[in-house]
Amino acid sequence: MPLQIVMNIIIAIMWMFLSETYNFTTFFVGYILGIILLFVLQRFVPDSFYMKRAWKFFLLVLLFIRELVISNIDIVKHVYKPKMDMQPGIFALPIDVKTNFEITLLANLISLTPGTLSVVVSEDHTKIFIHAMDMPDVQESVNEIKNSFEKRIMEVTR
Repeated sequence: MPLQIVMNIIIAIMWMFLSETYNFTTFFVGYILGIILLFVLQRFVPDSFYMKRAWKFFLLVLLFIRELVISNIDIVKHVYKPKMDMQPGIFALPIDVKTNFEITLLANLISLTPGTLSVVVSEDHTKIFIHAMDMPDVQESVNEIKNSFEKRIMEVTR
């Protein structure tokens, strides 16, 4: 992937030299042409096409924003209820992510979402202990995190 990004930047700079115009617009056009060229010639370049991973990262950011908005709405609903009927608790989330970067990213995304907090990662790096403000069903909470954040993180990093 880093090789493809460098190749794309070199193509964009070469486009600027060939156009004899040295501004951002010409660089951007060259960058877009480089993306198209790398896509067409992707079978000759090692690793998968890097824009696929960039797209997956964009989808992860959109997922986080969606979860952030939904969690904030849930928190506001709990705050303005006259009767507190929450069920807080700590549960263990078994994780499939392996590298330190993936585990850290997952723990941070969980902590940045209102209503949940990553407490600790187990010594063997197979579980994250999470405190949830309201968790009526533990298995539903586990499945929700595994099918959203963890799945998207593995798509981006692998």
